Amino acid sequence: MIVKITTRRGLKMKEVKMFMFEACPHCKKAFLLMEEICSEQPEYKAVKIEKIDEKAQPDYAAKFDYYYVPTFYVGGVKVHEGAPTKESLKKVYAEAMAN
Repeated sequence: MIVKITTRRGLKMKEVKMFMFEACPHCKKAFLLMEEICSEQPEYKAVKIEKIDEKAQPDYAAKFDYYYVPTFYVGGVKVHEGAPTKESLKKVYAEAMAN
C-alpha cells in the first residue's frame, strides 16, 4: 500500500520509514548524510521520515523484510538496506518526492 502525504506546497510525497537502532554506526552515518543532503537540497527537508528503532519496537520491525540497518522503505517498497552512501540516500528522498 502506498501512502501519500500532501505538503503545504501541494506536493504529494510517499511515506518513508527508516529502520535503525541508536548504537548502529551505519545509522549514525545515515543521519549525518541526511543532514548534508537536506542542506544541499532544501526541498528534501519537506520529506518526513518515520524512524523506527528496531530494538525499541521489535514486534513492528519484524513485520518488514530486511536484515541490515539502516533500511528505508518508501511507499511500502524497500529502497535501501545496509551501509549508506550519499547517492543511496538521495535516491530515498527522490523516490519519496516522485509522483
